[in-house]
Amino acid sequence: MKDAAGTRTSERANRREATGPKGEGRDSPSTFPQYPEYKDSGVEWLGEVPAHWVVGPLRWYATIQGGVAKGKSYSDDTLTVDLPYLRVANVQDGHVDLSSVNTVTVALSEVDRYRLQPGDVLMNEGGDNDKLGRGTVWQGEIADCLHQNHVFAIRPNQYLLPYWLSMFTRSSAARSYFYLYSKQSTNLASISSSNVMSCPLPLPPTAEQREILSFLDNETARIDALVAEQQRLIELLKEKRQAVISHAVTKGLDPDVPMKDSGVEWLGEVPAHWRITRVKHIVHTVEQGWSPQCENSPVESESEWGVLKVGCVNHGRFVSQENKKLPDNLSPRLDLCIKADDVLISRANTRELVGSCAVPAVSYPNLMLSDKLFRLRVRETVADPRFLAFFMGAPQTRQQIELEATGASSSMLNIGQSTVLEMPFPCSPLEEQAKIRDEIIKQTWSLLDLAGQALELQKRLEERRSALISAAVTGKIDVRGWQVGQHAEQAEVLLAAEERAAYVYGKEPSDEV
Repeated sequence: MKDAAGTRTSERANRREATGPKGEGRDSPSTFPQYPEYKDSGVEWLGEVPAHWVVGPLRWYATIQGGVAKGKSYSDDTLTVDLPYLRVANVQDGHVDLSSVNTVTVALSEVDRYRLQPGDVLMNEGGDNDKLGRGTVWQGEIADCLHQNHVFAIRPNQYLLPYWLSMFTRSSAARSYFYLYSKQSTNLASISSSNVMSCPLPLPPTAEQREILSFLDNETARIDALVAEQQRLIELLKEKRQAVISHAVTKGLDPDVPMKDSGVEWLGEVPAHWRITRVKHIVHTVEQGWSPQCENSPVESESEWGVLKVGCVNHGRFVSQENKKLPDNLSPRLDLCIKADDVLISRANTRELVGSCAVPAVSYPNLMLSDKLFRLRVRETVADPRFLAFFMGAPQTRQQIELEATGASSSMLNIGQSTVLEMPFPCSPLEEQAKIRDEIIKQTWSLLDLAGQALELQKRLEERRSALISAAVTGKIDVRGWQVGQHAEQAEVLLAAEERAAYVYGKEPSDEV
């Protein structure tokens, strides 16, 4: 029901769920009071806002300042000074990263124009879509600090709290606006200062802004702490998985078996009945593929031909979707088609990923080997392909691979065939390799399942945080009167995360196999 002023009194229950624009957080039974009266904001993507709020373009409440362009030349008689300045990389979502701050040369007469002031809201002008409009509040962490021309400095007036604007830029409503009014190019986007200042801003009185911000600071801090716990759990599970693999492929499964010195310092002791050989002695074929000019999309059916990308073996797991479609004008090379039990190793990648190894469980007759991958085929009477893959992914083996990787760029390194073929290999009897392989799969499967649950919970927490921010700064929920210590968020997802956190601290996984 609407009154003469266009406000609406809710006829449904006076509660509203905090959900995102795509239903994020809707799985939670948690609800919040809503305002008694609403009005049409006049902005389609914003919807209704509380009746006493004002909606107007950002330019009503702030001024905007572009930044300094790096590399500008000055005449010899111009007085210049070198000062620190912030780049897009420094402006993160909700905070400033000062781990790497560059300097820029500017005319002394320009310093006042570009100097940041405490309370300025920093917003990125461009970059990836997730960086577009990303903002935070400058607190004067560095004296006489400037900002580059790809970072806007927005200076609010007395009606707009800096942190209200910063929080609004994190809402789904603001993100939608920035995307809709940006210029899109390949993998990049940018937004003009005029479009930023035209962004409709829902604005309650300043006292109410403070109340809502206090609520969000506390509730998002709680969610952030739980997200951090999930991340820590995931890292613990990764470490546990690596420990399981490392122990099994170098020590075996029998804790009472007699041991001997392997003769290889980084391998240490191995079971006395194992022999130390080299990878070249347990394989009968090693080859590289080809890298024709392919389309950017993967194959969509088995009737299409594709060439594997180097990422198909990242983290020791074969991902067949990591491929590029072969153009119709090129003939496939049948000799390079992927077969079950091929041992695939990346020969070029970042330091953390070069030498990654995986084994496809089935054949892929339409996918071909690329020249950035090695393919090893083992002597079936001597070695198990998955045992070899587990060994290649063990921490001590990874360390040797990273030491031997070469390249001019720190972001892309290479290994030669000799790095793989000359690698010492603890060769247990074939039947024992199969048992070790099966035990590793059994133990790591449960660890991967736990890690998957933690990742899913982390995703739900992040969605919940986003939905909560969006609901609060657009007036979909009423948090006036909220008190510190009063947890409005008792959603199932938060309680589950707290239980998971208690598990992490109280019962960390053992390093024993």
